Amino acid sequence: MPAFPHSTSPTVTAVAVPPALRLPVIEAAFPRRLHPYWPRLQEKTRSWLLEKRLMPADKVEEYADGLCYTDLMAGYYIGAPDEVLQAIADYSAWFFVWDDRHDRDIVHRRPAAWGRLRSRLHKALDSPADHLHHQDPLVAGFADSVLRLYSFLGPTWNARFARHFHAVIEAYDREFRNRTLGRVPTVDAYLALRRLTFAHWIWTDLLELSAECELPEHVRKHPAYRRAALLSQEFAAWYNDLCSLPKEIAGDEVHNLGISLIHHEGLTLEEAVREIRRRVGQCVTDFVTAEKEALRFADTLADGTVREKELGIAVRAIVANMRNWFSTVYWFHHESGRYRVDSWDDRSTPPYVDNEAAGEK
Repeated sequence: MPAFPHSTSPTVTAVAVPPALRLPVIEAAFPRRLHPYWPRLQEKTRSWLLEKRLMPADKVEEYADGLCYTDLMAGYYIGAPDEVLQAIADYSAWFFVWDDRHDRDIVHRRPAAWGRLRSRLHKALDSPADHLHHQDPLVAGFADSVLRLYSFLGPTWNARFARHFHAVIEAYDREFRNRTLGRVPTVDAYLALRRLTFAHWIWTDLLELSAECELPEHVRKHPAYRRAALLSQEFAAWYNDLCSLPKEIAGDEVHNLGISLIHHEGLTLEEAVREIRRRVGQCVTDFVTAEKEALRFADTLADGTVREKELGIAVRAIVANMRNWFSTVYWFHHESGRYRVDSWDDRSTPPYVDNEAAGEK
């Protein structure tokens, strides 16, 4: 069953979900929505990737639209001002390119290159304006996207975003070392690491930009809000693991819930797939309960001061977008060329990546 009568991307035809990956509850109970700015968003992000030299022109031409990166963000941050959604979408596209560079540095045994990039990203995060013209396009593109994200809410939100992304960079470094050593983390260790490498709290932080409201700590850390946020992100990370398992086995990956279950708990591939599906399904069930609790929490804020009423409105909008994350993630995995391993000439080398040692010339 396709997400829409036609896919959001013109280069991708409507797809049927493979039975092993199909979640009827998402298709039935989580209607997919799309920000009306999406067509312009796709066009501008494609231009931004070219302008910042983040992907070669031929790769952008052939693959950018079919990768559906803008579809993913346009289905999540509903209600965001157009300029906010554009900044988020460009940052998201950068994140995917960074993830690919990280993977290629591991595959081609480039620890020195990765170490330099890691250091440069930490510095660019703290002073993006100083890195807009960096020789490495990945650093310059990161600086550009971060500087734009920093322009919307203020210094306390910016500092929190930076703190969260510093932790993501370090988690990527732990992944680098694990993969270089062929070390498969235990299930518990993997789940903790995954919350960082999937950037759970980054995508949740950006919901505040979408709602044009910085949430105070007592709201962000309220159990009802935090549980709904965590479940929406866990679903996305674990469903990604389910869909990317063939790609990651082909690429000698060690970071996937299925791989940890096989390696440390003795499950067969089929049993691991069933267990991930079980966990993913439980996330959906638990979110429905958590969503109600978060909305009740929003209602309690609406009974307070003018400021609390504003917070209550923002929380309701954010929780609605947490729900949108389920459908947009689900359909993204079946429309994006990022997961079509069977169509690649080399199952371990995505056709949309640049295998050169980018940034090292």
